[in-house]
Amino acid sequence: MKLNELPPRQADRKHAKRVARGLGCGTGKTAGRGTKGQKARAGGYHKVGFEGGQMPLQRRLPKSGFKNPFRKEYVIVRVGDLDVFDPNTDVRIEDLRQNGLIRKKMGDGLKLLADGDVTKPLNVYVDKASKSAIEKIEAAGGKVHLTAVVVVNKG
Repeated sequence: MKLNELPPRQADRKHAKRVARGLGCGTGKTAGRGTKGQKARAGGYHKVGFEGGQMPLQRRLPKSGFKNPFRKEYVIVRVGDLDVFDPNTDVRIEDLRQNGLIRKKMGDGLKLLADGDVTKPLNVYVDKASKSAIEKIEAAGGKVHLTAVVVVNKG
């Protein structure tokens, strides 16, 4: 038996106070709520952030920043990390995940950046790649295949 499985002793149990049971019980009539006012009413309480009619803090503070709802979130892979693969292999998202190069959940795609150097020719399948990353892969004798076409809205 564990400590959290022990039942409480009979003396430790506290019964809920029974209110509004007549004038003689001490908590009769108004049931310990006092007389009149918002807190005395059934269902009479305020919303979160209500400050008694004073302008609430969240409305007194200025707005700041901007969050772009159309922002694309790419998982990053660096060219230098691709050196773990054998020469002339196809490198896809599944291969990167098996080798531990991607741990995060995929967002809007996979982007290849030109950090580091690659010495083997590889066929890399990604959604986006920087120009210098493509140049480094092609300089090593490989090829970058862009699988998704990203359309930029210029409207």
